[in-house]
Amino acid sequence: MDVSRRGFLKISGAALMASGIGINLKPVSSYAQPLKIKYAKETTTICPYCAVGCGIIVSTRNGKVINTEGDPDHPINRGSLCSKGGSIYQLAVNDNRLDKPLYRAPYSSEWKAVSWEWALDKMAGNIKESRDTSFKTTNGKGQIVNRTERIASVGSAAMDNEECFIYQKLLRGLGLVYIEHQARI
Repeated sequence: MDVSRRGFLKISGAALMASGIGINLKPVSSYAQPLKIKYAKETTTICPYCAVGCGIIVSTRNGKVINTEGDPDHPINRGSLCSKGGSIYQLAVNDNRLDKPLYRAPYSSEWKAVSWEWALDKMAGNIKESRDTSFKTTNGKGQIVNRTERIASVGSAAMDNEECFIYQKLLRGLGLVYIEHQARI
C-alpha cells in the first residue's frame, strides 16, 4: 500500500477519533489561583553573590520573605537572574540557616551560641585592641600618618555607592590603609 505522509496523518487522525481517544472539544472550567505575593510588600535590593549587581524584588508579608524574583526595571539584569541569584529565596528561608551568632573560643573545638550584643561587643573590643596596639602616628621619617597596619578590609560587591561611602569613612576613621573591594578581586 502506497500511503503518503499526509494520507498517513489523515488515517491516523480518523482512527483516533473513531476509537474515542481523540480530542475532547467540551469547554473546560478553569480558575486562576490567587497570587502568592498578593498584598505583599515589595522591596528592591541587589544580589549579594557577585560583582554584577543584579536587581532583585523581595516580597515580604508580616516580616517574612515569601518570594524573590528578578527586577524587570533594573538596568543591569532586566529581570533575569543567574542560577545563584534565582535561588536567593533560600538564603532567607532555610531551616539550616543560622539565626544567632556562634563563637569558638581560642583553642576550643566547640562552638557555642551567643547573643548579638555579646558578639558585637566582642568584635568591637577586638578591633579596638588591635588598633590601639598597632596604631602609628608617625612613620620612620617623622611624617604624621595616623594609621594601623594590622587590620584589613575586603568590601562587598553588593554595596551601593552610598553604603561604600559610609563604609570607607568608617575604615579611614579607624586608620586602615589596607582596604580592598570584592569587585576588584
